[in-house]
Amino acid sequence: MATVAEWADLRDAVSAAPPAAVVLVDPYHGQGRTGGPSPHLYNVLKAFPSATVIAALDTNPSRYRDVWLLGDWGVAEILQVEEDVSSEAIRRRLFTARAQHLRRLLTQDFGVPLTGRARSLMDAAVDTIMSGGHPKDLARTLGFSPSTLLRWCQRSQLPNPRRLLLWLRVLFASALLDDPGHTVFSVGLACGYSGDQALRRAIRSVVPYTPTQLRQMGGFETVSKAFFEELARLRDDRAEKR
Repeated sequence: MATVAEWADLRDAVSAAPPAAVVLVDPYHGQGRTGGPSPHLYNVLKAFPSATVIAALDTNPSRYRDVWLLGDWGVAEILQVEEDVSSEAIRRRLFTARAQHLRRLLTQDFGVPLTGRARSLMDAAVDTIMSGGHPKDLARTLGFSPSTLLRWCQRSQLPNPRRLLLWLRVLFASALLDDPGHTVFSVGLACGYSGDQALRRAIRSVVPYTPTQLRQMGGFETVSKAFFEELARLRDDRAEKR
């Protein structure tokens, strides 16, 4: 954890931070009591579009327009200083912001409708990979045994738990790879791999591309499409067996 005092220092810190870093800011720093969000924050967000930035503020009615503006600038999450006062509440905000690309996946329509149970499983799986967990951790979070988790994935027309977590890690990596400022090695570390070679093997186990090719093609969009194509095959296979 690093603390900086000025916007110029924040730019340097974000530039040097690992891809999965989360930035927590006071959006009014330097603006006085009546000023709106600082234009320096806007400049940081535009300079580092893949940065995960959380703004901490009091969300009283007078700030509603500012909240909308911060979202338009690209702030990932709002930390409500009058409500998010416990360490668990702050932890939840940090994980939610960090997983924004994967949460967005749950709202996309690739022609493969997801049941409520499938969405719940994927939502829990996102939390699991964000905390560096494995299938047994996913099962524990849901209160299942490993065999029950496997059955739920099958009935929900999802990949088995191990492959589901693999897909989500690769999706997270592909979102980070879309920022050319991140090296393949740093993205691999951010996603829980030992480095670039381990990341390449993980990617090739689900899509026939290298990290460099994904960058050229649009990594997150390409991997998302392939993920939903696998879900469609699983759905068709299950339909044939009925």
